Amino acid sequence: MDQVIFHLAFPVRDLEEAKRFYVEGLGCAVGRESSRAITLALAGHQLVGHLFPTIGEQKGIYPRHFGLIFKTEAGWQALVDRAKEKGLCFYQAPRRRFEGTRLEHATVFLEDPSHNLLEFKWYRYESAIFGEREFGAVGDTDDAP
Repeated sequence: MDQVIFHLAFPVRDLEEAKRFYVEGLGCAVGRESSRAITLALAGHQLVGHLFPTIGEQKGIYPRHFGLIFKTEAGWQALVDRAKEKGLCFYQAPRRRFEGTRLEHATVFLEDPSHNLLEFKWYRYESAIFGEREFGAVGDTDDAP
């Protein structure tokens, strides 16, 4: 699957609010816009926010969130610094998960104005992104349904 771009469609309650968060806040580029949707470029991937004014809030980070995995800790930290500088809403502050194991990673959760959750992370060991199958841990057990 070389040369593919990931696409994600998600609900937003207000297009202008979404545009401020994703473009001014995160630095996404704007693609097409209509009265019902906005197309955004996030790290070369396509996000499409579809107007859906009656979005309910989920309780905790599961089951739905999306984001990016950074290849370097410096890249991850730059995103965290930008989010602080732009006054974005931190759903969960930056922290480390699974410290001292092959699954160790830095993570932060942001919340957009429509209550969509975005996770940005960096793995100490790149093999943990898709491998390290001998470890059964995926996510936080105290936030699962």
